[in-house]
Amino acid sequence: MRHIKIAFWGLLALLSILWLAAEPSALQPEGFMALRDAMVQCSGVVAIGVMSVAMILALRPRWPERWFGGLDKMYRLHKWLGITALVVSVAHWLWSQAPKWGVGWDLLERPAVENPVEVFFMSLRGSAEGVGEWAFYAAVLLIALALVRYFPYRLFYKTHRLLAVAYLVLVFHAVVLTQFNYWTSPIGVVLAVLLAAGTYGAAIVLLRRVGAGREVQGTIISLHYYPGVRVLETEIEVPQGWPGHKPGQFAFATSDSSEGAHPYTIASGWNDGDRKITFVTKELGDHTSRLRQNLSVGQHVRIEGPYGCFDFENGQPRQIWIGGGIGITPFIAGMKHIALERQAKREQLLPAVDLFHTTADYDEKAIAKLKADAEAANIRLHVFVDARDGRLTGDRIRAEVPEWRMASIWFCGPAGFGEVLRKDFAAQGLPVDERFHQELFAMR
Repeated sequence: MRHIKIAFWGLLALLSILWLAAEPSALQPEGFMALRDAMVQCSGVVAIGVMSVAMILALRPRWPERWFGGLDKMYRLHKWLGITALVVSVAHWLWSQAPKWGVGWDLLERPAVENPVEVFFMSLRGSAEGVGEWAFYAAVLLIALALVRYFPYRLFYKTHRLLAVAYLVLVFHAVVLTQFNYWTSPIGVVLAVLLAAGTYGAAIVLLRRVGAGREVQGTIISLHYYPGVRVLETEIEVPQGWPGHKPGQFAFATSDSSEGAHPYTIASGWNDGDRKITFVTKELGDHTSRLRQNLSVGQHVRIEGPYGCFDFENGQPRQIWIGGGIGITPFIAGMKHIALERQAKREQLLPAVDLFHTTADYDEKAIAKLKADAEAANIRLHVFVDARDGRLTGDRIRAEVPEWRMASIWFCGPAGFGEVLRKDFAAQGLPVDERFHQELFAMR
C-alpha cells in the first residue's frame, strides 16, 4: 500500500507544482475572475492528468507491477485515480460555470489574440466546451456506476469501456482549452506525454486488445463441484503459449465474450511437463453462480496472465498464511508448489509454514483435499469453522505460532478482516509494512 500512496500523492503533487510554476500569479489573483480562470486551469490539468494515468493502468502494463506489489495494487490505484478525477472534474465544472451564472455582472472580457495557432485554438473553444461538458456528464455517470458494488459485472464490463470514448473527447477538450502558453512549459510537456499515452490506452481498450499479448486459449478437462462450500474447481489444459506461473498469482479467464474477462486466483502449482492450471471459484455473484451450468468439459476458454506478486517470496524462514473463505485459493497453489519443490529438490531448505483457514461453510471432501495438500507440503494446517470455533484473531494465531515475530504474514480474504489483523500485529510490534502481505483482490 505504501507504493500506491507514494504514486497517488506524488502524481497530484507533480501536476500541482508544475502547474503553479507555469501560473505563479495564481498565488495572488487580481479579483474573482482571475482566481476563477486559475482554478479552471488547475482543476482541468489535474483531472485530465489523473484520468490519463488511470487509462494507462487499465492496460495492465507489466513494467510497474513488481514495484507496486502486483496488479491488484495497481487496480486499487486505478480506482483512487478514478474517484479523484470524478471529484476534481466536478470542481472544474463548477468553476467553469460560475461566470455563466453571473453573466449579468458583465465581468468577462475576451483578451486580444495574435498568435495564429492560438487563434485557431480559440476558434475551437465553443466546440471544445460543448463536447467537453457532455463528456463530463458521461464520465461522471460511468465512474459512479463503476463504484456501485452491486452493479452487475457483465454490465460494468460493457459500460466501463465507454469511459475510453469519454476520455478521448476530454482530450480534445483539454488540448483546446488548456492555457496556450502552458504548452511550452514543463507542465505542458508532462501533459502532452500523459495525453498521448492515455489516448493510446483508450484506443487499445476500444479495440479490445488489453492483455492480448499475454492471452492463450485453453481447454477445460475437468469440473468438480463442492456443494458444502458452493465452490467449483475447474482444471484447464493450456498450450505452449502459457509462460507458467508462480504460486499465488492470478489470471483473467473468459468463457463468455459477452460477459468479459474475470480474474481468478490460480489454485495449482506449475509443472511444464503437465501443462494444466486450476481455478477454484465460489458462488458469490451472478456470474460465478452460473458457472456450474455454463461450463463444460471440452469447452475452450481464453486465459490471460499470469499477474500478481502475492508469491510468498520475501526471504523470511518462517511464514504464516491466512486464507479467509475463498481466500484460501492462493495458498492451495502455494502448497502444491512446495510439494513439487520437495519432490524435485529434496535438499532445498524451504520456509516453515503455518496455514490458517477460516470459513463459514464446510465441505468434508474439500477440507480432506486441503489436508492432503498440507501434508504433502509439510505445512501445519489450522482450520477454523466460524460456527464451531469462533473468530480467528491475532491472539489465537500467536498462540499457535510462538515464533511469529520472525515470520512474514500472507493474508487473502475479506479486506476488513485483513485490516483488523494487520492493525493487531502492528500493535504487537511486527513491522507490517515489510512483513504483512495482503492480496487486494477487488478489480472494481
